[in-house]
Amino acid sequence: MSDRVTRKGKSQPQKEEPKQAKKQKVQKESYDVVQLQDIAHQLRIHSIEMTIASNSGHPTSCASMAEVMAVLFFTKAGMHFNPKDPGNFGNDRFVLSKGHAAPILYAAWSMVGYIDKAELLNLRKIDSLLEGHPVPKLPFVDVATGSLGQGLSVAGGMAYSSKFLDKINNRYWVLMGDGEIAEGSVWEAAHLASHYKLDNLTAIVDVNRLGQSEETSIGHDVNVYKKRWEAFGWKTFVVDGHNLNSLTDAFEQCRNVKNQPQVIIAKTFKGKYLEMENKEDWHGKPVSQAQVDFVKKQMKQQDGFTLTPEVPAQIDRPQQSHFTVEVNYAADGKQSTREAYGKALVGLSKSDANQQIVAVDGDTKNSTFSIKYKEAVPTNFVECFIAEQNMVGWAQGFSCRGKVAFASTFAAFFARGFDQIRMGGISGSQVKYVGSHAGVSIGEDGPSQMGLEDIAMFRTIPNCVVLYPSDGVSAERAIELVANHKSPCYVRMSRPSLPILYPNNEVFEIGKSKILKQNDDDKILLIGGGVTTHEIFKAAKQLSEQDKVHVAVLDLFSVKPIDHDGILNAANKTALKTILVVEDHYSEGGLFEAVSSALSLDNQIKVHSIHVDKVAKSGTPAQMLSLYHLDAAGIIAKVKSIIQ
Repeated sequence: MSDRVTRKGKSQPQKEEPKQAKKQKVQKESYDVVQLQDIAHQLRIHSIEMTIASNSGHPTSCASMAEVMAVLFFTKAGMHFNPKDPGNFGNDRFVLSKGHAAPILYAAWSMVGYIDKAELLNLRKIDSLLEGHPVPKLPFVDVATGSLGQGLSVAGGMAYSSKFLDKINNRYWVLMGDGEIAEGSVWEAAHLASHYKLDNLTAIVDVNRLGQSEETSIGHDVNVYKKRWEAFGWKTFVVDGHNLNSLTDAFEQCRNVKNQPQVIIAKTFKGKYLEMENKEDWHGKPVSQAQVDFVKKQMKQQDGFTLTPEVPAQIDRPQQSHFTVEVNYAADGKQSTREAYGKALVGLSKSDANQQIVAVDGDTKNSTFSIKYKEAVPTNFVECFIAEQNMVGWAQGFSCRGKVAFASTFAAFFARGFDQIRMGGISGSQVKYVGSHAGVSIGEDGPSQMGLEDIAMFRTIPNCVVLYPSDGVSAERAIELVANHKSPCYVRMSRPSLPILYPNNEVFEIGKSKILKQNDDDKILLIGGGVTTHEIFKAAKQLSEQDKVHVAVLDLFSVKPIDHDGILNAANKTALKTILVVEDHYSEGGLFEAVSSALSLDNQIKVHSIHVDKVAKSGTPAQMLSLYHLDAAGIIAKVKSIIQ
């Protein structure tokens, strides 16, 4: 199946709604309920046939939401979109958070004419774009789903972008299963959407009672769901999810709500209109062909459907700028890399003609220094509060809308949002993650605040760039590089104020390291990053001056992709063909393993390590570096033990 997206026309600026906008009366549409019901049945049939062909999938989960999908895709009450151009920037967008119901999503796009009917039977085949759970290889999918509880967060970021940044009058629809409502990330998303009054966001909860292995904890008690959503500030509608009149009425009412997100709580039955309706132990199992005949007997017509969605105006996706920063540090100055991050964001904004840079933070902006960007460009800063999973999801939502999203918090706290980061990697999300307070060098706050696993975590994300600057100049250049790079990126920032190492015009590249010291008679090569770059540089100077022992010094800078050739060439120039990696990180997955794996086929090079080798504790930064032998004294002792 080919990507047939075309984009024409230009977006027109729209006036912001007044704060106390009055509700507009919308004339109630008349719908052909009989035809809508047959469309829902046809969606069921496609879902059954697709899962039979693949011998896997979730047809009963699709069956419970068929009427919802019929209203969404085939009435004016539902989504407004161009079926011939699912990439139209002005379309309403649909996020299937309940990703295992992918067959019915593909069926809907087939019935509106975008996917060839024959292609449906290639579900889950290796050469088909119709994967088991939706991925953004398809232009009508913005983000990969299937790890439950994440769709509402992403849609929240997209809805905020349309309402407050792009000023586009489109809507975002999120369909969630009742089982995933148990996820805390759902309620993080619900809180923030209500806080920002996202009235262009509608959630639909498919309350079909049955989870994967048993009944959900709430079952069919829709009043419990209603009270919970209302407590989070959402306008709530409880409906029979198989009653098309009730559904269309609720969808129309959602379009009238102002300054409040809406949720439709649809009581449904898993396997509705199939012989295994409302029965346990049918999750994720194909059903027999006989079920197709069973559904067909309940249909009035099986083709010739005439209902179509409302098509919005064509709007082009904004083009991204090329971002630059002007770096200005005194050669003898000092700067923490975390503060350089804030300065770099402000610097980037000066070349951001279309205001595409968006910064989100988890209530750490006065520590990550993203507060500088908030002060400079307040419209493009979004506070997500202490809810890192949702913060990552919102950042991905901004990225889906063409924004260059920077998400910052303490490096350690990204661990809480790792599944969202992982799913972003599957989506090809281009979020730029910035983790401050990395390593034991933060000092007194102790191990709960120390990012010691972050490099390992981000190195596992497909195509994710990982940079580790060591001074203010390299930090600002790192932010400049990732802002222009089309992939997920992570930049690791340090808390201590560090001497400036590089001239302001130094050129940095993704995938390249920097040699800070090198002589013809170097014994070994020292490699560091961030704080440890300064310690190995001090150690090298003392070794040279006091012991007449010369060592080369390399600032790794780019952890992924790593500078294989630069490291190998520098190591080969040493007398012992030996490397000592010094890192403020656990050994697993950090700089040592990155260097070792890069040189694994060059077995003439020996690689040693100094790293954080046990759970940290509180102490001054100097005490912590000394405790783990990451300071100059510890490095000198290790070098002497290697060269003896």
